[in-house]
Formats: sequence, C-alpha cells, structure tokens
Amino acid sequence: MVELNAPILPWKGIGGLRLYSHISEYVPLLAQQNVKEKLLGKFLIRYEIDDSIDLWFNVINGKLFKITALSNYTGTLFEKIKIGMHIDDVLEIEPSFVYDEFEEVYCSNKGIYIETDPTTDTVLWISVYVKEVDNEDFETGNW
Repeated sequence: MVELNAPILPWKGIGGLRLYSHISEYVPLLAQQNVKEKLLGKFLIRYEIDDSIDLWFNVINGKLFKITALSNYTGTLFEKIKIGMHIDDVLEIEPSFVYDEFEEVYCSNKGIYIETDPTTDTVLWISVYVKEVDNEDFETGNW
C-alpha cells in the first residue's frame, strides 16, 4: 500500500498516500504487526511503519494531517532531494528552506519540514503537511 519510491509531494502526500484522507482508509495497513502507534497529546496520533513512513492523524476528525518519510523511504522531493543527502545540497536545490531554532527543523513555506542529523547535517526525514496545521482550532479538528 505504501510506495516507497513514490515522489514526495508538498501539500499532497507521500508514498501514494494523500493528506486529508480518513484513517478508515488505512485500517488494513495500520493493523499490521510492524506498525507502532503513539498518542501525541489528546487529539493527535502517529503511526510508524517499518522505519519508512509516519502517518499523523487528528483523532477528532480522523484526517491525515502530516506524512513523514523516514530512513527506508527512497522517493524524492522536487525530483532531487532525498533522505541521507547533506543539507547544503538541499539548500542549493531549494532555497526556500529556513532553519527554525525552536523546532530544530528546516521549514519551507511550500508545506515541508526537514529534520537533519546534528552531527552530519544529513537529512533524517522529510514531512509534508496540511495548510491548516497552524490554525488555532487545528487540534480540535475544525478543518
């Protein structure tokens, strides 16, 4: 169900999975033995699938609001950016990334977060998310 070499599409999805889709669409995938879940606060839950992808859902509305490509993911962002590459190379390809000191991630106003290894400055994961993530009533599912 997850296409590990599919492109990473800002505002849309990763691995052939689509942002805004409902958790009920993923029951067979999430019920597998190798899936780890973690409740984040009261209304958000994250599912980690084989060190390849994380799916983040809002419990109130059931919608997928963030998808994160992890170490086993081989697809690319903007056809060039991938897990494991040096952040300097990323910034040459896509200069819209700005480092957020508080969150300790690189952010782009194009709907992407990138976390890097603090020792090697290589990309650890790439996330895409919904535009409503910064709304005041995001956690309560009003989007």
